[in-house]
Amino acid sequence: MGEYTSQELVSIFAMQGFAGISLFSVLLLMALGLAIIFGQMGVINMAHGEFMAVGAYTTYFISYLSETYLPGFIPYYFVFAILISFLIAGALGYLAEFALIRHLYKRPLDTLLATWGLSLVMQQLFRSTFGAREVSPSLPDWLLGSVQPTETIDIPINGLFVLGLTAVVTLGVYLLMYKSSWGLRVRATTQIRLMSGAVGINTKMVDRLTFALGCGIAGIAGAAFTTIASTGPTTGSLYIVDTFMVVVFGGAASLFGTIASAFSIAQAQSIMEFFLSGSMAKVFTLLTIVIILMLRPEGLFSIKVRK
Repeated sequence: MGEYTSQELVSIFAMQGFAGISLFSVLLLMALGLAIIFGQMGVINMAHGEFMAVGAYTTYFISYLSETYLPGFIPYYFVFAILISFLIAGALGYLAEFALIRHLYKRPLDTLLATWGLSLVMQQLFRSTFGAREVSPSLPDWLLGSVQPTETIDIPINGLFVLGLTAVVTLGVYLLMYKSSWGLRVRATTQIRLMSGAVGINTKMVDRLTFALGCGIAGIAGAAFTTIASTGPTTGSLYIVDTFMVVVFGGAASLFGTIASAFSIAQAQSIMEFFLSGSMAKVFTLLTIVIILMLRPEGLFSIKVRK
């Protein structure tokens, strides 16, 4: 770092820090969905990244339709694409739970293998439908450009939008899981399934809707992802390890832990990637997480359960 002046270092850390916030936003959206599925249901969903890709491809397809048939709709399509991505990914998650996952509860290794196979099938469907090349939607003008608080710092507008979207979704998940009757049913089913069924909770429907919700949030993450990178058939698989790392490091079923973990990992990777290679940044981040988990296996924040 000796080759940089103090002013340059401040600008570098500010720029990389905000780049890390963009990565944090996507990771958090991915991890929120996975935390619901893994933390609340105990299902290891290796196809979670592909549900993110569903949202990304949905956004691209709506962009293509708008450009081709409704040019006047281009300034507004992205907001609708977020909602449609959530609905399509959630519907596919509902079908996946009904056709596959419901037969494999309490068999974590089987769910891992089954959802890994599902991810390969979905990747091939993406490849057959959209081609092997990466694609990107045409973003509306209001998502382009940047804010320049100083002469040496540029903050992309799309990054600010993704951050705001993440804040809204995170607040919505919190209210749904901890301030609603449906969230109470989910938590009751997670802790004592037999008693939950005895008091009239439809535990099978709770499982199905919970899995669909987690996949739907991954779809929103895919829509947000299109603002910062292009999408290919294997894009989702590139983020699944980081997403699991966020959930495990933060503490399964802990919303605050997921937020803190996503922020820590994204910032560490973003800043270290500037001074080191991308692979070395991931290695150092992973080693740090492994050491912390050896000292605290339950993660940064664990849920206290009454015994």
